[in-house]
Amino acid sequence: MALDQAAIETLKGVSTATLTTVLLKKGLRNVWMRGTKPLRPGQPRSVGPAFTFRFVPAREDLATPASWGSPISTRAAIEAMPEGAIAVIDGQGVMDAGVFGDILVSRMAKRGVAAMVTDGVVRDLAGVLGANFPVWCNGVAASPSVAGLTFVNWQEPIGCGGVAVFPDDVIVVDDDGAVVIPAALLDEVLAEAPEQERLEAWIMEEVDRGVALPGLYPMNAETKARYEAFKAGSSK
Repeated sequence: MALDQAAIETLKGVSTATLTTVLLKKGLRNVWMRGTKPLRPGQPRSVGPAFTFRFVPAREDLATPASWGSPISTRAAIEAMPEGAIAVIDGQGVMDAGVFGDILVSRMAKRGVAAMVTDGVVRDLAGVLGANFPVWCNGVAASPSVAGLTFVNWQEPIGCGGVAVFPDDVIVVDDDGAVVIPAALLDEVLAEAPEQERLEAWIMEEVDRGVALPGLYPMNAETKARYEAFKAGSSK
């Protein structure tokens, strides 16, 4: 699924914190991927369809350097990635085997991939940082992926950070980490999230003015009326 530019720009204006609130109102509580931290501060908010990489725990007859040349390999998966996708990698929470290093990250950057998200770790830190490619992960390790993981396929449902991610779900990542928007809910989120962001920005302005929280957050009837008056005035 390719996201249109309007959807991307809308979601780039909405924080992951706001998205979790919007999705919570729809009954989805488990959408924030644990252990997905920005590799460097200040990475731009990224938006794109999920392109999934599935690992399982390492098995010695399969997790070998020779497997990197297999038709089913991370290398082949990267070559199948469309421009604008976000790589979502099930690193199984393994902390001592880097799922990708500088060469693979650099190739994704060359292919126009938007970002990479994993609950695992990366290797070749200096080279990964030098690729100037947005990465969200759980740390760094020197060992290669086959030291703790076996790659088995791409574009299958995976778990990342304890969250179910399906191919073409929409991923949004910022300084708070990675959130998944189920593809079937995208239109609803696009319709509702900007208003939630606007509402919370107005509440912050009220806090800055010294307004007390009771009745403001959450809003009582009087505060709702003031907010509606603000919206009506700002739309003129």
